[in-house]
Amino acid sequence: MEEKTKTEETNETNPKKRGLMIVLGVIALIIAGVYYVNSLRYESTDDAYVESDLIQIAARVSGQVEDIYIQDNQKIKEGDKIAKIDDTDYKVKLAQAQALYEKALYAQKVAKANLNAVNSEISLAKKDLERYKNLYEAGAVSQQTLDSAQTRYDNTQAKLMSAEEEILSSSNNKVADANLKALKAQRDQAQLYLQYTDVTSPNSGTVTNKNVDKGKYVQAGQPLFMLVSDNFWIEANFKENQVGKMKVGQEVEIKIDAYPHKKFKGKIDSIQKASGAKSSLFPPENAVGSFVKIVQRIPVKIVFTEEIDPEKYNIAAGMSVVPKVRVK
Repeated sequence: MEEKTKTEETNETNPKKRGLMIVLGVIALIIAGVYYVNSLRYESTDDAYVESDLIQIAARVSGQVEDIYIQDNQKIKEGDKIAKIDDTDYKVKLAQAQALYEKALYAQKVAKANLNAVNSEISLAKKDLERYKNLYEAGAVSQQTLDSAQTRYDNTQAKLMSAEEEILSSSNNKVADANLKALKAQRDQAQLYLQYTDVTSPNSGTVTNKNVDKGKYVQAGQPLFMLVSDNFWIEANFKENQVGKMKVGQEVEIKIDAYPHKKFKGKIDSIQKASGAKSSLFPPENAVGSFVKIVQRIPVKIVFTEEIDPEKYNIAAGMSVVPKVRVK
């Protein structure tokens, strides 16, 4: 009797188990179907990182740093003063260049007086030449005397041309004009060098790798620090068999590892026309006998389409990202 009861319980249990297995199988098939359909609509990769403009800020003139106005990881704006380089030598050079420029302007008085004197000389030389020509024709003077008068007149003509070249002109085509331009350029350059002693930021961003302190002597072109721009984007390296469905403007769902519960919005900005390997410093040479096919990666630039609060999300260049591109 007991065996019959156990058999009946087993028969009742087996249909329940079979029913449960069928339900679980259906659920598994539904999940697999959803995953498959989803995989057809999206392309994703974990080979993606946050990128930003990295600007190396360098000194444009040499000198000792008098003051430094920044700290590591400080946010600065375009035009903010970064450092002050000792400008004593540059002020002296500017004063010298300005003095030479003004001297060239004052020299115009002397040049005009010299031109007036040469005009008087040429007038006298011309009269002498005409007189000696008449005397020569009358037989009163020799050919040598006439030649000497002609030579004096020609020399005075040359002096006149030289004197005229020393006078500034409105057409800017004389020697004096060129000399004045050169002196003005020297003065302007000295003025620029003096301005460069005030080191300012060319862009907005965050200071990093600061390598300058008060009292340090820096050379022109020496890096002072790195500026990380506030302009961020994603560089995603998709497999070559993934980018065939991608187009500029397609929507992208961006997940940053630092904020796993936040999905940022973005879109494809551009697709590189060369694989990462091809655009590297040493591109591969495939025309060899030991060729092995390797799936290539194509860099895709993705930009954010939503405003990101920097106080809430501290996004930094180099962070790992998983972008999900909707291709259908």
